[in-house]
Amino acid sequence: MKSALTVLNEQIRNFFLARRLSLYEFRSAATGSYLGAAWEVINPAIQIMIYWFVFGFGIRQREPIGDIPYFQWMFSGILVWFFINQGIMRGTKSVYSKIKMLSKMNFPMSVIPSYVILAQFYPHLILLGLGILVLQFTGYPVSVYYLQLPIYTAILLVLLLGMTLITSTLATIVRDVQMLLQSIMRMLLYLSPILWPPTLLPESWQTAVKINPFYYIVEGYRYSLLGEGWYFLENPVYTVYMVGVVLILFMIGSALHVKFRSQFIDFL
Repeated sequence: MKSALTVLNEQIRNFFLARRLSLYEFRSAATGSYLGAAWEVINPAIQIMIYWFVFGFGIRQREPIGDIPYFQWMFSGILVWFFINQGIMRGTKSVYSKIKMLSKMNFPMSVIPSYVILAQFYPHLILLGLGILVLQFTGYPVSVYYLQLPIYTAILLVLLLGMTLITSTLATIVRDVQMLLQSIMRMLLYLSPILWPPTLLPESWQTAVKINPFYYIVEGYRYSLLGEGWYFLENPVYTVYMVGVVLILFMIGSALHVKFRSQFIDFL
């Protein structure tokens, strides 16, 4: 608990620094190519079209998910997955790839994963804005249910920070963690109900799938963007579980990070 309070205090005290570093990270990633930041939208758009063709036209043969066309259903969920994937993968390698910055700037190491995650949040906001625009013209206009989006976004940001505090610590000690996690994230995309509906599974398996915290976030986004209802109110037990998982991961990540950060230089 003490480590979690330490990391939380560091995040609050260095929030504006993290924001400046994240903006620099975002802008620097766009340099060196003609299209620049446009690639942050082009790459996901290409992937979305591939998934739509393979799963929507191929496997499902354009069959809707309930009353929702497959494209809109898949599109509203995968928008947030790109942020989840990039946030975890970039955050995992953030400490060992950027620790040299600490010799030039004086700030806590725990800020490194948070500003790297924040740098991935900007492309997410751009993609989300374009996604909302697409949904307006495909039968799903803005509704009052959009008001719950900040709840899922806030939960996701804390979840990503907690997870990357764990993975960045482990990846600094053992580099193979980065490669292992890359395979796990690929597997999670196809095992999570992002490209296919959970109703395809037996009821007992559907409950098991909900253990995955990303399921909650994806469904929350779908309920918001497609106007299906107030997901966090309709699933109060699941919401409490999700908050508990986020807090536990944050405490574990903080404890690991604080314990080993004085030795990070030795592992490089």
